Amino acid sequence: MLISEFDYNLPKEAIAQKPIVPRDACKLMVIKNGSIYHHFFYEIGEYLMKGDILVLNNTYVRKTKLHGKKETGGKVEILVLGEKSEGYECLIKGKVKEGRKIYVKGVEAVVKRKEGGKCILEMPLEMDEIEKIGEMPLPPYIKEKIDRKTAELYQTVFAKKKGSVASPTAGLHFTASLLKKLRKKGVEIVFLTLHVGIGTFMPIKCDEIEKHKMESEYYEIGKNEARKINEAKDDGKAIIAVGTTVVKALESAAKNGYVYPFSGWSDLFIYPGYVFQSPITGILTNFHLPKSTPLLLVSSFVSKEKIMEAYQVALKKGYRFLSFGDAMLILDKNV
Repeated sequence: MLISEFDYNLPKEAIAQKPIVPRDACKLMVIKNGSIYHHFFYEIGEYLMKGDILVLNNTYVRKTKLHGKKETGGKVEILVLGEKSEGYECLIKGKVKEGRKIYVKGVEAVVKRKEGGKCILEMPLEMDEIEKIGEMPLPPYIKEKIDRKTAELYQTVFAKKKGSVASPTAGLHFTASLLKKLRKKGVEIVFLTLHVGIGTFMPIKCDEIEKHKMESEYYEIGKNEARKINEAKDDGKAIIAVGTTVVKALESAAKNGYVYPFSGWSDLFIYPGYVFQSPITGILTNFHLPKSTPLLLVSSFVSKEKIMEAYQVALKKGYRFLSFGDAMLILDKNV
């Protein structure tokens, strides 16, 4: 299967540069019974019944984007991905050489080695200290400068467990009051954790989709959460995965329609032809980049043709795309 089959024209003006305030005032497209419906996100409860399950990712995005200067005075941008035994694994925007020093807020860091597109940076700071001076790592397609307060809207209201370098963006649309309203209706809110890695920004570089390798991401699903999901399946209730990260976690821990408690790493790559193992009946997601892994995932759930049709409708109707954009609720499976 060729990646070119999942290309479409995404105009720059369709890429949302700032979040909608309040969060749940964005648009919501719904795909159900082969048809496309248009709503605001705060109306999502119209598609959920008592006993239905919403599965959300409670990962917390670490503020690990740093600005530094080389010995030569040249500026660099650093994204700290995580800790390794010999230092911090980072992405560095700007040319750097092994053994060279970088200064971050007066702190001296050394480029220990380069591996692939990443660097190991020796820096005498704890992760908590990095987060105090760091910024929210917004996606590279957010070109407009936004203040720290607005950048906080890249964190979900239910974020709890630190570990991500990118937000599980489908969850950004929920407000605390909307979640309360859904709970009051009898909708069960279940949390799992998947720490979103840098793979979310990485394009597919090979022509043949099957040759692409996903970066591993850590995830955990508790016993209680797995039990609730499985009971909902047995009761014939809807189970909605909020975001492609939740789909990946559930699919990594499922077999023959049931989810099992698990903690570990997954490099699962879901693309058309994949046979779903979890009991999810729907996916809540954003509008994704052309030729991207999230686009392949949603295309495998409903169909490439339906997704491409929906995206064209969205572009014509002025929907906002990508992380700060609008939402799509897919309630059809392999239509």
